[in-house]
Amino acid sequence: MSKKILDRRFCVAPMLDWSDRHCRVFWRQLSHHAVLYTEMITTGALIHGDHKRHLDYSDIEHPVALQLGGSDPEALAISVRMAEQWHYDEVNLNCGCPSDRVQNGFFGACLMARPTLVADCVKAMKDAGDLPITVKHRIGIDEQEGYGPLQEFVGAIADAGTDAIIVHARKAWLQGLSPKENREIPPLNYDLVYQLKKDFPDLEIIINGGIQTLEDARSQLSYVDGIMMGRSAYQTPYLLAEVDEHFYQQAATGKTRRDIIHDFLPYIEAELSKGTRLNHMTRHILGLFNGQAGGKLFRRHISEHAHRPGAGLEVLHDALAFVERSW
Repeated sequence: MSKKILDRRFCVAPMLDWSDRHCRVFWRQLSHHAVLYTEMITTGALIHGDHKRHLDYSDIEHPVALQLGGSDPEALAISVRMAEQWHYDEVNLNCGCPSDRVQNGFFGACLMARPTLVADCVKAMKDAGDLPITVKHRIGIDEQEGYGPLQEFVGAIADAGTDAIIVHARKAWLQGLSPKENREIPPLNYDLVYQLKKDFPDLEIIINGGIQTLEDARSQLSYVDGIMMGRSAYQTPYLLAEVDEHFYQQAATGKTRRDIIHDFLPYIEAELSKGTRLNHMTRHILGLFNGQAGGKLFRRHISEHAHRPGAGLEVLHDALAFVERSW
């Protein structure tokens, strides 16, 4: 299997409970080229659980990366081989999540205190197959101060052969802040990420954290190789419709929000026939008409009706009618 080459100029972040397979198919209606990431899956769940449920996805999702949580090199290597069998385009190691559950499993952001272990994990993952291996991490944790610990961590995983790093430009506090607070309270420090690019010029560096608009995103490309956007992409998904034009020099599709919904309908219909509940899919599209006339009625109608037993495509058609009547 030849080594995959991904263009990570624009990535959409792994987000627990949000970036599931239905959401990623929806995002693909908006951008053909953005690199999409799965929710974090632990190596234990993958190896000992229902791996088909965890790994299955739709072909339309490519390029798609599998994010893993774990700290055992052997388990991570097994998981990489499974990802390769499922034809993922990349495997990403989570060294950035600060939740208590993740810490208790000894993975996520707490691994930033163990650069040698993470380097061993990266090397095992690289040796397991030909997929690109990347690491997502913070600029530091807890009492780590200054640039030194970050430089040491990145140096260790760069030497181990990581293909790229994705840096959330905030410190993580493992005690005292919730995961939500850790996304908002620690101040952003983009300069530390820019310094990494100067010190590791041959390492692909993607910046993450606080990027809310495509203008913000494009400005970052003067300093780093790519950007990763998370909650802004989820909450205002229509901004993804301009990604291919502005980041990949592809002609704009000209798709309207209504076009996006109609292009998503065949997938929804197919999933309904398999027994998937409508609200499992439509919860990801609630922000599509944010700021548009009729957008609140669209969102309210879906929220009130999509969860009901037997709910089908008529819920979406009726929700769209509220928008069209507002034009």
